[in-house]
Amino acid sequence: MVRIITEKCIGCGACEAGCPVGAISTASGTAKIDYDVCIGCGACVGNCPCEAIEQDEAGAAEKNTAEEVGSSEYKGVWVFAEQREGVLMPTVFELLGEGRKLADTLGVELSALLLGSGVKALADELGAYGADRVILADSALLSDYNTEAYAKVVCDLVRERRPEIMLIGATNIGRDLAPRLSARLYTGLTADCTALEIDPETKGLLQTRPAFGGNVMATIVTPNHRPQMSTVRPGVMKKAAYDPSHKAIIDRASFELSESDIHTKVIETVKSLKQTVNLVEAEVIVAGGRGVGSAEGFKLIEQLAEAMGGVVGASRAAVEAGYIGADHQVGQTGKTVRPKIYVACGISGAIQHLAGMQNSECIIAINKNADAPIFSAATYGIVGDLHKVIPMLIEELKAR
Repeated sequence: MVRIITEKCIGCGACEAGCPVGAISTASGTAKIDYDVCIGCGACVGNCPCEAIEQDEAGAAEKNTAEEVGSSEYKGVWVFAEQREGVLMPTVFELLGEGRKLADTLGVELSALLLGSGVKALADELGAYGADRVILADSALLSDYNTEAYAKVVCDLVRERRPEIMLIGATNIGRDLAPRLSARLYTGLTADCTALEIDPETKGLLQTRPAFGGNVMATIVTPNHRPQMSTVRPGVMKKAAYDPSHKAIIDRASFELSESDIHTKVIETVKSLKQTVNLVEAEVIVAGGRGVGSAEGFKLIEQLAEAMGGVVGASRAAVEAGYIGADHQVGQTGKTVRPKIYVACGISGAIQHLAGMQNSECIIAINKNADAPIFSAATYGIVGDLHKVIPMLIEELKAR
């Protein structure tokens, strides 16, 4: 924690300009720190020319200790129920499936944290997908996602209710929100998890994610602080089962949020007219790699995808070669998918690509190199030139 030495401060604004989170104001003539926003990084200490700011290490330790694991006060599994314009994101249902497993293992309640304006109707859907409780934070100020507003409300509710585990989707919003929550709550965050389990001995959360370029799977724990926070990439976890008879308790949360807490405003939302491919929800994906040979060669991939009623995917190598757009990329640096059928055409099977599609129900590999690593993950393998094999497959599919 940092503090202002008022007798030294001349209100020059150097600290305000250098604060990465906008927690300092010099409008009154001397610097003032908003401790609800401050993350205690200490950047302002080095920026102040008058040595009017000091880092209070004891205070930081005291604040950190407040979030430490001390008793059974921390209880329950929370899932951040991300919604946009009143529609829940698909990753929420995957998180509820994983959260249900963790909550049942611990014998605790599974809660969905729902923020927005006029979104109460989504509570029934969250309940049907397994949530025992829906913590509803409803305000006109939460109608559009705003980092400051959402971070304040979520942090306040976490401090008040003390969940032991919190899961967030690794979407654009989740990747913006999660690290801010982690910093303000002085707890750990494991990003892009591929597996979550409860340690039978410590009852702590075992968070597994790829490391060192996907060559190692690291299991990370947060032994001394709560909540234990993880983000999960869309498409990694299995979607929760839908049961309309399962009803959730709707818990309207009380919280304080005013316009003065928000320093940015959404003026206009412009949606892209470009058609994008929905890889995450596709049941059939036909993906091409460097072996396709050219952008022209991807027309063959598109024809097979159309014949199978699927969509087109690609490896990173194919995208970087300019054969197809990045929105088709599957893998560690692209989308993580788990379709019913995944056809890998001319894809060697680098571990980074396998990380994004290895949970597919059925993997069909077509490659002229019989020793390609993709065959080790494939359910069925065809050794041959894809430019000869695919036309035969299309012909057979049309005949049927």
